[in-house]
Amino acid sequence: MAVCNSSVLEVCIAHPSNTSMLSAVGFIMMPITLRISVAVIMIFMIAVGFLGNAIVCLIVYQKPAMRSAINLLLATLAFSDIMLSVLCMPFTAVTIITVDWHFGFYFCRISAMLYWFFVLEGVSILLIISVDRFLIIVQRQDKLNPQRAKIMITASWLISFCMSFPSVVGWTVVEVPARAPQCVLGYTESLAHRAYAVFLVVAVFFIPFTVMLYSYLCILNTVRHNAVRIHNHADSLCLNQVNKLGLMGLQRPHQMNVDVSFKTRAFTTILILFIGFSVCWLPHTVVSLLSVFSHSFYYSSSFYIVSTCVLWLSYLKTVFNPIIYCWRIKKFRQACLEFMPKTFKILPIVPGRARRRVRPSTIYVCNEHQSAV
Repeated sequence: MAVCNSSVLEVCIAHPSNTSMLSAVGFIMMPITLRISVAVIMIFMIAVGFLGNAIVCLIVYQKPAMRSAINLLLATLAFSDIMLSVLCMPFTAVTIITVDWHFGFYFCRISAMLYWFFVLEGVSILLIISVDRFLIIVQRQDKLNPQRAKIMITASWLISFCMSFPSVVGWTVVEVPARAPQCVLGYTESLAHRAYAVFLVVAVFFIPFTVMLYSYLCILNTVRHNAVRIHNHADSLCLNQVNKLGLMGLQRPHQMNVDVSFKTRAFTTILILFIGFSVCWLPHTVVSLLSVFSHSFYYSSSFYIVSTCVLWLSYLKTVFNPIIYCWRIKKFRQACLEFMPKTFKILPIVPGRARRRVRPSTIYVCNEHQSAV
């Protein structure tokens, strides 16, 4: 591997093999102050992503009450983000500062495989969660229990590994920096290499995005339809639901306390994760495809800056997820406060009113002021 540096332009012959030698091409470097700033931000992201996702995993591991199917999936998503933070982001931060890859060509391929491996795993977990929400809310089928969730998690790890491993053995061109701050998909005219690159980005983004978008549109339509139906037939619906539950013997069934926002809030949390996934990964997917198919884009002087920005955005998801958990999920937020040392707890914890958890599989009832399905 030959890497050449200058004060303004970086020249790199990135690949040592005879089949994918590249001609020397210059590109515009980021200023040293900006490179250091980006690297410092990435180090902060590594710390926050590692600690935040580690707390999520510890909560699920240490608290048996938290080991529901959905929480096991969220813990797996957190673990994949931890691995991405620890095994990929530090090398990218070093390369951003030095504008050189110091870890060897073969580890470059391994790091690229690990990057796609953990990303594929995180995406597959989001896909499983979205399908589960679709089955519960639209199809009214609650089939995912903790045992089945463990089986699907194991299968997702195996499938993700099988899909990412070919990048190690040369099924696609993986460029060694300094053209980019990380080992990325490079330009190639080989149909086989292009086919695998397309397969990779389609599996990472386009298929999950399409399935999740369809699931959430159906869920939104179902929620809207139920809201209209409930609003128009509130009284009769309440009586029907109470009859189904066999509660007609109660003197005042309308005094029952029901968490009517359970389904909607859980769905909204997953929807926010989906939006975060789309925002963080759409630019990276587009840039990856352009890198493989567009000679002019890959050899342009701005490619280094563009690839740095999209890589930073893709890593931002590792920080984004645990923040959403603590913001949206009360039990995670309470558990996070328990893990914090007492010296950091500025505000006292106000005891809230105890409320029985409403499971997604139960039939919802309504009182004279609220209703749900």
